[in-house]
Amino acid sequence: MLTRDLTGKTFKAGTNECVVLSGDLADPYTGTTIHFERGGASEVDIDHLVPLGDAWQKGAQGWEQAKREQLANDPANLAATSASANRSKGDSDMATWLPPARDNWCHYAVGIVTVKANYGLWMTPAEHDRARQILTDCTTTPG
Repeated sequence: MLTRDLTGKTFKAGTNECVVLSGDLADPYTGTTIHFERGGASEVDIDHLVPLGDAWQKGAQGWEQAKREQLANDPANLAATSASANRSKGDSDMATWLPPARDNWCHYAVGIVTVKANYGLWMTPAEHDRARQILTDCTTTPG
């Protein structure tokens, strides 16, 4: 995810660009830029768009282990973000948490709806209403 989401990356020599040493994240959740340094006090976390606890409550508890691992490692369900935003989100769904940077709500909602649809996970009525509201705003608001 670091390779995908960071810019200006440097890599550890001899790793075929598999180990990121440093780079910058244009944080989609906060709208800030965060510098990443491997081994330092990084403020970059990898978020599960659909939190694993939320997925468990909304269908994953009946899955085989392999499918749960697939969801946990699916790049479509992962995003680099600030540690503070990721930790404030916890296992919250869209009804109870959205990124502080409102400009990212459309992308965030599309990601969650796509992942939940692909894995057959359900939404509470409140989450469904929030997703519909955000996605409707995305299609009616220029930009």
